[in-house]
Amino acid sequence: MALLSVNGLKKSYVTRVLFEDISFEVEPGDHIGFIGVNGCGKSTLFAILEGRESYDEGMISIGRDTRLGSMEQTLDTRGVSLYTYVEGIFGELISIESELDSINERIQHEGATDALIERQSRLRERFEDEGGLTFRARTRSTLLGLGFTEEELSKDIALFSGGQRNKAQLARLLLSRANLLLLDEPTNHLDIKAIEWLEDFLSAYKGAFIVISHDRYFLDKVANRMIEMKDLRLYKSKGNYSRHMELRSTARELEMRRYLRAMKEIRRIEGMVEQQRRWGQQHNFVTAFHKQKAADRIKETLVEPERDPASMHFKFTAKEGGGNDAVIIKGLAKSFGAKQVFANADMLVKRGEKVFILGDNGCGKTTLLNIIAGRLRPSAGSCMLGAHIEAAYYEQTMASLDPDKTVLNEVWDKYFNTISYKDIRNALGAFLFRGDEVEKKIGLLSGGEKARVQLLKLMLTRANLLLLDEPTNHLDIASREALENALDEYNGTMVIVTHDRYLVNRLADRIFLMTPSGLREFIGGYDDCLEAMKAGDETAAEEKKLSANAVEYRERKQLQSDINKAKTAVSRAEKRIQEAEAELDGINARLASPAYSSDYVKAGELSKKADEIRKNIDELYAQWEEAEAKLASLGSEKADNEY
Repeated sequence: MALLSVNGLKKSYVTRVLFEDISFEVEPGDHIGFIGVNGCGKSTLFAILEGRESYDEGMISIGRDTRLGSMEQTLDTRGVSLYTYVEGIFGELISIESELDSINERIQHEGATDALIERQSRLRERFEDEGGLTFRARTRSTLLGLGFTEEELSKDIALFSGGQRNKAQLARLLLSRANLLLLDEPTNHLDIKAIEWLEDFLSAYKGAFIVISHDRYFLDKVANRMIEMKDLRLYKSKGNYSRHMELRSTARELEMRRYLRAMKEIRRIEGMVEQQRRWGQQHNFVTAFHKQKAADRIKETLVEPERDPASMHFKFTAKEGGGNDAVIIKGLAKSFGAKQVFANADMLVKRGEKVFILGDNGCGKTTLLNIIAGRLRPSAGSCMLGAHIEAAYYEQTMASLDPDKTVLNEVWDKYFNTISYKDIRNALGAFLFRGDEVEKKIGLLSGGEKARVQLLKLMLTRANLLLLDEPTNHLDIASREALENALDEYNGTMVIVTHDRYLVNRLADRIFLMTPSGLREFIGGYDDCLEAMKAGDETAAEEKKLSANAVEYRERKQLQSDINKAKTAVSRAEKRIQEAEAELDGINARLASPAYSSDYVKAGELSKKADEIRKNIDELYAQWEEAEAKLASLGSEKADNEY
């Protein structure tokens, strides 16, 4: 049975129809990616499904067993810690736990009664069935997976930024017992490591979800169905984003062929009609009448194929010249007060290269880009631009835009001495600012519109070194593809900070991964970087294993020749303890993984096994202490030799 059914839905605002005749179903296990240009109605559709918005026509049917989960509109920040806020999603389990504690106290003080024992049994069974044994571990692992630190778990949630509070809401949503999640741009504010954790979580998620996203790499990883809002209609397909685009391309081609054949047939028939009329006989007029009716019937069923929405069309052109070495960085470090952001950074960027800087949030990527741009001074080391290299900087905060200026004035005031008014208006049109839209104030623009203004200003500089900080943020997929095409054709040098792995895969010549101890270099795109890191980790693990085996062998040989049975007993006890603790660590690691975080039944089984191992470890420690006491009592070399 469907979790959600939508039939013939229509939504309009005054004279603008946002979408109409929208129909789709969500079945259990559906992982649906939802795409469309900014402003097409994706978030509005979510608001309608959540009951926050009304609709004009159609019907929405939510299944009896459907538990809908979505991001909260308001956040309760009344002096609670991050951990407590997220753990609050398990309020029912916390209440059951509290009642179980109360029953235990009553049994201890008042004695066990049949009623208390029965109530305790029912509550304990429900507590375990609903994940009570693991909800705290799942809360912690989810927060850490989304990029929070151990120290931040106890921090007052009111002190976090808006983006971090959104991550906290996402954590609550992922941990909820909802079986249909509505996720609106969940990768916003996440670095690559956190996005990959979320990908693993959603891929293992047994419920259904609809996720709005412009992150194509993410959609390829998590979606098994796609829906696309376009030209007031909804297009559906099975598979991930890449498969959807293949199917849509094929469908558009077939639609265009049918349309052109129909138009050709109409022209042929209407040519015959015109010919019959020219002949002017009575029977000719009868034939013309019937032929025209045939043409009209074709016209009635004819639907013009969808046209691609307006998208940006632009080209970055670099000034000629510039040295072969565009950016030279040696031993670079940056600190703010006592806090060191990064150190030992070395990087050489050649003219014409497309270089990407990746790393966790807060590792210093934007700081490094600002140093290259000359906006910050390093604490140590050197950073130089090559001869005749001119840099242009795209900042993700867009703080350089004047909120009180119009779109036209923001561009015209900077370039009126070098570019004609007509050319500036044409450039604005290429960036989708047409007619009265050029008179809109910057402060009233959406994030995507501000990004377009900043990209236009960047294009007009004709710089031969582009420094781009998260250039695809706020852009929908069509605009991202237009930007990618322009950057691909750009003949200058680029250094780009981004979390957009699709962009990295398409454009990157090299990647620098930023770490606290410096920059690690990788050749190729993001997938190439992953393969290289995996190969390096496996080699390091194998070397460590071989080294550990060698040490263990030497110790074993030494034990065989120098120690007695008592020491062997101690060694045996220690080894068993290590094995048991290693097994416990393995179980804890599995409990912290997304696959078990989202499945409390499996997590409950593992937790029971962990408790058994802990009891075994206690017994092993008792055996070890006994063996140690026996060894100490021997006291002399003679006693050692006897044993």
